[in-house]
Amino acid sequence: MKSANAFGAKAYADINRHANVEAASPHRLIQMLFDGALDRIAKAQGHIERRDIAAKGHDIGRAIGIVEGLRMSLDRSVQHPLTQQLDQLYDYICRCLLRANLESDSSLLAESAGLLREIKSAWDAIPEGYRHGVPVAAMTGDDSRIAMGAR
Repeated sequence: MKSANAFGAKAYADINRHANVEAASPHRLIQMLFDGALDRIAKAQGHIERRDIAAKGHDIGRAIGIVEGLRMSLDRSVQHPLTQQLDQLYDYICRCLLRANLESDSSLLAESAGLLREIKSAWDAIPEGYRHGVPVAAMTGDDSRIAMGAR
């Protein structure tokens, strides 16, 4: 049975997480999805080591759901090879995660996490001026100062 303090801490964390999502930019939301998937994969690694099959399945299932969310967020209206390549990569990661769950294979979890970290590092490297879909150079003088954080 959970103590009142543990229940309160979880409720506070849920409220805090909800507030962070509400205030996040689209770019930050994608970063949060990457973080969530990587966190679930790390937890699943620990569950495999402890032979906690139910918890492993739960966390891998959540990671698959997050990666599928990333996959569904791809803008397919833009005909670019990168969109198709990311779609295929997310599909591959989901299949690796599924196999990792079925086989309790930590190496497949590590491969999935490594691929997600690579995509996330590229996402994190997007310059601030491009994170809202408008390059800083295309803005007027006043707009670029706003994008750079100046008032």
